[in-house]
Amino acid sequence: MPELPEVETVLRGLAPVMAGRAIEWLECRRHDLRFPFPENFAARVRGRRIVTLGRRAKYLVADLDGGDTLLMHLGMSGRFTISGGEIGSYVHSTGGDPKHDHVVFHMEDGTSVTYNDPRRFGFMLLIPGAMFDEHPLMRGLGVEPLGNGFHAGYLAARATGRKADLKAFLLDQRIVAGLGNIYVSEALHRAGISPHRVAACLATAKGHPTERCERLIPAIRTVLEAAIEAGGSTLRDYKQADGALGYFQHQFLVYDRAGEPCLRDGCKGIVRRTIQAGRSTFHCPSCQR
Repeated sequence: MPELPEVETVLRGLAPVMAGRAIEWLECRRHDLRFPFPENFAARVRGRRIVTLGRRAKYLVADLDGGDTLLMHLGMSGRFTISGGEIGSYVHSTGGDPKHDHVVFHMEDGTSVTYNDPRRFGFMLLIPGAMFDEHPLMRGLGVEPLGNGFHAGYLAARATGRKADLKAFLLDQRIVAGLGNIYVSEALHRAGISPHRVAACLATAKGHPTERCERLIPAIRTVLEAAIEAGGSTLRDYKQADGALGYFQHQFLVYDRAGEPCLRDGCKGIVRRTIQAGRSTFHCPSCQR
């Protein structure tokens, strides 16, 4: 499932053709994805201008004039592609069967933005803007890992006394919004911290950040920023909005490298795969302590 860097990459591809522009009309080719489309969806967004296009956790967020917010999730296989208008040559290849083109945004300048989703685990919801923060999907989300609210003091305060393993703690969207399995594994390796430690290792008895916590914050930021710069990671279905693949998988230090040598300078360890809460964890037992 796309994680924060993939969603951020899609956002940056869509923003030039959607942000600040009106949806001339919306074409829905079925009645649902993971959930049914909002009632009278096409009529409710017709002619509406996308005032801002942003991201919250792993969601795309389009604020429409008139007060509604369009919340979009890519699910496991969703992708947007762009064609026509001023940037018709921008699209390389959608790579998706057209029979899975479920929603098409026809923008005012002639650009078409098509949502393709073979597995149909994605969704689109319309939420009144005044109720957005209290929507069940938004309520309780933690801080953004690339935002100012994410710092060692915050993380230590949330980790104090927590007995959950560190990886599960970081994957908890109520703690940090948008982190997923791939980038937690990569960040913990860069910080030299075992994913099997308890979350409380990030805090002293008085709730102050430990040295591990101080290392972890920049490691998370660095791996996310590098992944965004590389256009995300392509494992199965993910592509950018221009049809191009993400390339951060070529920079993986541990993820999906079980049995291979650790790539940390001077480390002679071998990457190990374990299972935590039903998810694969990759780490080096020699340099991650």
